[in-house]
Amino acid sequence: MLRSRPASQEALNKADERQLTASQWQLIWWRFRKHRAAMISLAVLLLFYFVALFAGFFAPRDPARVDAQFAQAPPQPLVFIDETGFHFPPIVYGYVGERDPKTLRKFYRVSADDRHQLRFFVRGDPYLILGFIESDIHFIGADDPDSPLFLLGTDLLGRDMLSRVIYGGQVSLTVGLVGVFLSLILGILLGGVSGYYGGWLDVAIQRLIEVLRSIPTIPLWLTLSAALPRNLTQLQMYFGITIILSFIGWTEVARVVRGKFMSLRNEDFILAARTIGTPRFRIIYRHMVPSFISHLIAALTLALPIMILSETALSFLGLGLRPPTISWGTLLDGTQNLNAIALTPWLLLPVVPIIITVLAFNFVGDGLRDAADPYA
Repeated sequence: MLRSRPASQEALNKADERQLTASQWQLIWWRFRKHRAAMISLAVLLLFYFVALFAGFFAPRDPARVDAQFAQAPPQPLVFIDETGFHFPPIVYGYVGERDPKTLRKFYRVSADDRHQLRFFVRGDPYLILGFIESDIHFIGADDPDSPLFLLGTDLLGRDMLSRVIYGGQVSLTVGLVGVFLSLILGILLGGVSGYYGGWLDVAIQRLIEVLRSIPTIPLWLTLSAALPRNLTQLQMYFGITIILSFIGWTEVARVVRGKFMSLRNEDFILAARTIGTPRFRIIYRHMVPSFISHLIAALTLALPIMILSETALSFLGLGLRPPTISWGTLLDGTQNLNAIALTPWLLLPVVPIIITVLAFNFVGDGLRDAADPYA
């Protein structure tokens, strides 16, 4: 016991010394690691973005491949145990399409005789890795490339829903990143000018913010989206939606930046920088912005799910991205009909990654906000 006390005291002294010599970002990371929900959510988000980056590899099929004979097919369950024993990788049973003699509606019956073994790293439909590397290797697939494999079912045209959900993440997840980046630039620029210079510039920018925030959100989205020409290409429409979301989302960032600038512009280190003749622009980006960048990052993390939900809502209403562009919003476009939901409920499955992504961003934002609090 007597020997353990000096050792423990030495360990405490080293920990205190490490805390005193650590940078601001190290302190934030150490606090953030203690937030278990935020760390799990960060891992989930990194997994989602990794899968979206290599969507062609993780998607079992080409998302645009149409199999009319399997239109509106239900999801195939994974079978690990059957009468023949345990299977890993699991097997899936094939479909037998039949029609109801009374309603003439097509339905599918599972055929236990038509079984397919799942394999890893199989060959299938060709795709491009990162847009320029040709490949046909898929993470998972059936032993027969021509056999039906629809783990999340198919849509009205017989396209694989799992592959379309994975490809849809490329657009829905990046719209949030690009939109928040543009909102950050506009928010820091206009909010910084408003808070640092004040006067008539502050009044004009604040009135503009109040006007934008007073307009109902959905009608504003619809108006700006309808203003885009309908003959735009998919890429042009993508950037158009991103600019629209940024035009709406910068006001909250500008309010935060303005408040921080007004509280910092009379601090001693800012007055000292003015005294020695430091240019105003250098004072802003070198001394003022870094002092609260951690809080800004936390606020932007909480704004990312709003961007994703905005793109989803616009595309769902038919005023955002349009087919053949694949996003989580356009995938939900076919669920506007109540009969379609009743007959093919698996078309609502794109809601699941949307909910997981929004919750994960909220948890990460909470963790960053707590970690960036200097009084914690």
